[in-house]
Parts: sequence; structure tokens; C-alpha cells
Amino acid sequence: MLVNRHMIRSFIALLCTLAPLPLAAQALSPAEIAQVDPVVADALKDTGVPSASIAIVRGDRIIFAHAYGKQSETIAKADPAALYQIASISKQFTAAAILLLQDQGKLTLDDHVSGYVPGITGGDTITIRQLLSHTAGLQDYWPQDYSFAAMAIPVTPRQIVDRWARKPLDFAPGTQWQYSNTGYVVAGMIVEKVSGQPLLAFLQSHILHPLGIRAIDQDLAIGAGFPQGYKRYGLGPVRVETPAAHGWLYAAGELAMSAGDLAKWDIARLTRSILPAADWALQETPVKLADGSATGYGLGVDIGISGGRRFVEHSGEAVGFLSENIVYPDDHAAIVVLVNAWFGNAQSRIAAGLSKIVLPAAAADADDTAALAQASSAYAQLQAGTLDRAILTDDAGFYFTSAARTDYAASLAPLGTPAAFLQIGKTRLRGGFVNRNYRLTYPGRTLTITTYAEERAGGRYEQFLVTPAE
Repeated sequence: MLVNRHMIRSFIALLCTLAPLPLAAQALSPAEIAQVDPVVADALKDTGVPSASIAIVRGDRIIFAHAYGKQSETIAKADPAALYQIASISKQFTAAAILLLQDQGKLTLDDHVSGYVPGITGGDTITIRQLLSHTAGLQDYWPQDYSFAAMAIPVTPRQIVDRWARKPLDFAPGTQWQYSNTGYVVAGMIVEKVSGQPLLAFLQSHILHPLGIRAIDQDLAIGAGFPQGYKRYGLGPVRVETPAAHGWLYAAGELAMSAGDLAKWDIARLTRSILPAADWALQETPVKLADGSATGYGLGVDIGISGGRRFVEHSGEAVGFLSENIVYPDDHAAIVVLVNAWFGNAQSRIAAGLSKIVLPAAAADADDTAALAQASSAYAQLQAGTLDRAILTDDAGFYFTSAARTDYAASLAPLGTPAAFLQIGKTRLRGGFVNRNYRLTYPGRTLTITTYAEERAGGRYEQFLVTPAE
């Protein structure tokens, strides 16, 4: 299976929750470098994955590239220039080839595939755009996370299409999203028919060579001098994996390259080079289904927001290899992680850990910071029984009766100063007021404060409730 959708979601769940800020192109500091090695080493140790090769982009340039661990049974020292199989990360290159051919006036994304590759079920209704966005309905030929029997025999793109793309569609084109390597095999065949070149030759001349990327067919990245794939059954020993026969990845995942070279492609994305800016934007625009619902997937890439930070991402899975590539456009940063095993989650763990190191820490919102100080002061007044009614609206003044103030003071004063007083959750508007919630921590006890305040700096409280935390 060339990519695992669950792995994508798991990685996204691991992304740091940091607010986007622009990054300068500074190299990693000694303190940052000291954090990188443990992130990689711990992930490899915990999962048993033999090696990892990483590259870090900050400020639109590669600032760090390094390889760790055992790349094969014969490579004595991990080499950051070694070519790993990047599998489904290749899909964005296939999609880029289609976009370039559209720029040349040789096809359009809304052309039906039957005009280029005959004999496909629904070919008169499936568009090229739907192939690239996994909304065509073609059955995926490799959903498994292992090599099935046929993968021991060489295959051609036409043979894959004849076996899987002639089956009934899984759904009407454009009505659902379902990952399909088959759709990308068809897309690769379209590139070759329209361009008159093998897919890899087209990519070499139009993208890879101009960017200085050394990439080869992953079927050829096998043997002496190349990283070796590894497998593991359950928690058993780590074993050398047998590569698939030639042809099985093709346009769905045919490329092998180093982490540093993949980072060059990420830089092209960040700087809008090699492709027209409109093509990059189109690739990064989530495709919608016929009913208007979002897919979170563009043309060969996942797109989303985590912790307020926009990302463009894709992972990959080949026989014995896993990979993670994530670009943070607003931060002009990117993380590449390639590993030579297809078990565990080392690649996503490392990518998430590196993101936390490389990206800037969240900047505290000035209004939230001031509101936190105001809430802390109000709480201290409640404890002391000296609540200033000038900080309350008329409704809040009505709530804080003499009995209420007495009970608050009597129950809160003995607790003393909290060990921690932090805002929890997001600031939001409700009922014409600004809602902020806080957590107060004491030894053996936690409290929650729910506040609603007027929409201005230092606004009066409409509500200031202190309750035991759940």
C-alpha cells in the first residue's frame, strides 16, 4: 500500500499546536541540534526501525540534513545522500506533470480519461482532476500494508489498469473520497501518452534536473549502496524485506531520492518556483465533492490546519519503507523524514518532534495575557472578600450577593495562591461577550473559572464563576 490514510491522520494529530509566525533562514542553534538527535534516536529505539534520514527547511533553505542508524546490511555508516524510496510522496510529482501539460495546452483537468486511456470503467465520466484527487471511484489496487502474491511478478501499468480499473466503480465519480493508487497509474499513463515521454523522463527534464534533484526509479534503488527495506511481524525480530517486483509503484509512487533532495522540492513549493504560482495554488486547493463537502485533499497532497498553522503534507509507504513530508507555507519551513522500515510510526514521531523544535513557539495573544492578569486579580479579590463591584456589569453585580461573596471568600481563602493559573481552550464570542476559561491548580484540587466579559480591553465581567474541575 503506497500510503496509509490512518498514518496521515495520526501524524496530523501529532502536529505541534503552535501559532504561525514567519521564520528567518537561521541555521539550527547548538541547543536545537541537541534536541534533534534524541528525537530521532528515541523514535528509532522505541520502534525498532533501523534508520532515518531527515532534512529541515527553514526560511526557504535547507538548514540541516542528517542520516541515522543502519541503512542496510552492507552500508557501514548512514549517508544523508542515500536514496530512499519515497513512495506516495511521488504522487504530487505526477500531479505536477499533469499541471504542466495543462499549461502547455495539451490537456485540461476536466478532460475525461476515456480520451487518453480507453477501457476504464466510467472513463467517459471520470475526469483527470478526479484521478488526482482520489474522487474517481476506481478501486485501489494496493490497500494492503504488505506485499500480496502478485507483487512478486513484474507488472506494467496497462496490466494494473486491466485488472483493477475495469471493475465496477466503488462510487459515482465525484461523490466520495477514497484513496486510490489505481487512479494515479491512469494519470501516469496520460502523462506518457500526451507528452510522448516516459513519466520519469518527463519529470527529470521539467522538474527534477532543473531543481538539482537526483532521483531514480525506486525499482532501481535496490542493492549495494542503497538503503534496504526492513519488516517486522508483531513484536518479533526486525528482518530484511524482499522488494516488490518491477512496476508496482509506477506513477503512484515510483521515485527514490534523498531527504535533502525532497527538501529542494519543498523549497520550490514555498517559493513558488519551477511551476507557475497558479499551479501550486491549484494543487494545494482542497477538492470538494458533488454535494459541496470538503475532502481535505488537493491534487496529490493533503491540506489542513493544525493549531492554527497551515500545512501541506503527504506520507508514503513502499515495500520496506515509510516516509513523511510536511510543508508549512506560512512559516517557510518543511520537514522531511525517510525511514527504511514499514512498521512502527518512527517517521511521524520524528516529523512531529522536529516540527516542535524548528517552528517558533506560540506568541501569547496580548489581549489574552491582559485578561489572564485581570482574572487572577479578580480571583484574589474573591478569596479576600473584597470584590470590586466596578469590575462587574449590573447582571454580575446582581449575581454576587452578600451571601455569594461570603461563600466564595470562606471556601477559597483557605486554598491560598494557586500553583498554576492558566487559560484553557480558545477565546470566543458568545452572547455579545468574550468568553475565556481558566484552570487553577492546587495540590490535590483543580478549579475552573468561566468568564464572560465586555468586548473591550479591561471590560467588566458579566460572569465570573468558580467551580470544581471535572
